Amino acid sequence: MQRIFRQSAFPAARAIAAVAFLAAIAAVIPVAAADSQAPQIRVVLAAADIAPASSGTPAVAARMDAKVEARIKDLHTRLAITATQEDSWGKVAQVMRDNEATMSTLIEARSGGAKTMTAVDDLKSYGQIAQAHADGIQKFAPVFGTLYDSMSSEQKANADSIFRDSGRKAAKRMAAKAG
Repeated sequence: MQRIFRQSAFPAARAIAAVAFLAAIAAVIPVAAADSQAPQIRVVLAAADIAPASSGTPAVAARMDAKVEARIKDLHTRLAITATQEDSWGKVAQVMRDNEATMSTLIEARSGGAKTMTAVDDLKSYGQIAQAHADGIQKFAPVFGTLYDSMSSEQKANADSIFRDSGRKAAKRMAAKAG
């Protein structure tokens, strides 16, 4: 995977696209708030989980879809979603899928035009990805909040622990790559 990254014509664009892609499939994490009636949320970026969109092929889209589905399945298991929470979980999973589809389309379009983009085109393309990420988080926050609110105290503590640890690991990976 590293070799694919090094072949990119635009290293900065590659990094921006990778972060945007990660944000699209990243989990929105509940963080203990002073008033835990309304949980705060943050995004975990897992740099090791990226699949570069180096071409607009169906194989790339399939890889991205598979990563989202794997993340959804992993979170379902780790969060110990109960039968009564399945409806809320289904909404969370659907927003994750929708966000990934939006980001996948934008990243593939960006990648497809990378060799001919002007600096202005590059900035506009990145702006579209950043805006889609922000829009995706705005869609995700309320549905995840509903699920989080339905969790037992034990589930919430487990979720907080899972995501807190994931956030620290992701931050370390990102720092190591930047350094």
